[in-house]
Amino acid sequence: MKIVHNVKIVNWDNQVLPATVWISKGKIEKVETGPSSLPAGNDELVNGNGHLLIPGMIDVHIHGANGFDMMDGTEESIQQVSQACAATGCTSFLVTSVSSTIEDLLAMIRSVKRVIGHEAGARIAGIHLEGPYLNKARKGMQNEKFLRHPDVKEIQEIFEEANGLIRMVTIAPELPGAMELISFLKKQGVIVSVAHSDATYDEAKQAFAAGASHVTHCFNGMRPIHHRDPGLVVAAFEEAHVSLQAIVDGIHLHPAIIRLMHRLKGPDGIVLITDALQAMGLGDGSYMFGGHHVKVTDGVARLEDGTLASSTVTMNEALRLTIEYGISLADAVQMASTTPAHILGLEARGRIAAGLDADLVLLDDQFNVIWTMIKGNQSS
Repeated sequence: MKIVHNVKIVNWDNQVLPATVWISKGKIEKVETGPSSLPAGNDELVNGNGHLLIPGMIDVHIHGANGFDMMDGTEESIQQVSQACAATGCTSFLVTSVSSTIEDLLAMIRSVKRVIGHEAGARIAGIHLEGPYLNKARKGMQNEKFLRHPDVKEIQEIFEEANGLIRMVTIAPELPGAMELISFLKKQGVIVSVAHSDATYDEAKQAFAAGASHVTHCFNGMRPIHHRDPGLVVAAFEEAHVSLQAIVDGIHLHPAIIRLMHRLKGPDGIVLITDALQAMGLGDGSYMFGGHHVKVTDGVARLEDGTLASSTVTMNEALRLTIEYGISLADAVQMASTTPAHILGLEARGRIAAGLDADLVLLDDQFNVIWTMIKGNQSS
């Protein structure tokens, strides 16, 4: 038995309470709030020194870290990202692609299949395909030469190779063939997300009615809101079943927009993401990403023409900024941990409760990671 004691946890009422957590065989056995007496014996005691304990965060959108891009088709890159995630408080993640050739995408999928179950840090919860069925008009950093219209025959080939690992697919729903693709993806039990899209309000409404239920990096890479042309974002705001990704890095979204999203959707309708490229953990410099030269200056990644190119934020930094921008601790933790777990169907993760996986993160007062625990094992 492992006993994590002298920690604080936050409840749904935003109360921060002293707590003790009992862990056995990778699972939480018991959680006690308030003063607790520790048993004498051979139990392993982990003293949290009064710091904040939260459920392991879950990143549904990350491309790379520590100089490694997971689209390179190597196991090493995926393992490096797994370790970087764990070191920054993320215990599960979706390996996220960028638009590429079919050959490069299949190579990435094969490398995920070799690594999953043997991760060096955070657990792989599946694959997120960001593209290639995206609109050139809203391509952002996506490489235009790889963008194409939805092709169900091609996606079937991809799914056959992935063998159930694909959990989320981002598409532009206004493209020819998109409705057929949404139908196919829903039958596969995949989360259909929309972005890099010039969809009108009506086109987005049609996609949400057909089964799309998520918006990738909301506001970024899509038609902006106009009072006579509300577009994709307003359509998503109106649909209760549609959840939103937020890149909270101080660059991609103004704090007022984050507060607006929170007021309209609540913490159960927003997930914090990094959308990180390989510069995460390394900082400023020059990189190759998605076939582009990317320069990171003062932590901001841009293409040569000034287009934002993903992010360098980490999950613990996104959590800290979300709280600094006016969201409660309880809601921010829900957006980082509980909501992504629910969206992905990972019902044994995302909360600190008896019977669930012991995926936990201890944070100091500045939200720096002291240690990360995955299925009861400390990884950093």
